[in-house]
Amino acid sequence: MPNADELLVDIAATVESEQTNQMSLTVVVHGAVITGRLAPESVWRQRVAEVLRDSDRLGPFAGSFVPVLEDAAAAGAEAPSYLHFHVARILQGSVGIPETGGMYRIAIRDVSAWTVGELRYSDQ
Repeated sequence: MPNADELLVDIAATVESEQTNQMSLTVVVHGAVITGRLAPESVWRQRVAEVLRDSDRLGPFAGSFVPVLEDAAAAGAEAPSYLHFHVARILQGSVGIPETGGMYRIAIRDVSAWTVGELRYSDQ
């Protein structure tokens, strides 16, 4: 979307202000369908940092994801420009990738369609 959808921005802002990860959402981004739950950015960053820290090869990158307190305070003052998904999957045919769910950061301006709720996939 050239201009971010105001309703989608409002949903992202509510997730941030309420610090909740219960909002399920499905979006279409450059033809890919991504479904999962939104998380506040600080929670998303912390979880990504934990995963990276546990990796022998990727541990040095963990620090990039730890939010700096000044950045977090400044981010709270402006409208969100990204959606932070956790336990999310890219839907490809009847398969969800990754099977266990992943962590995705998506620019709201890149979302061309969306719906509230998670789409389920079936292997039947």
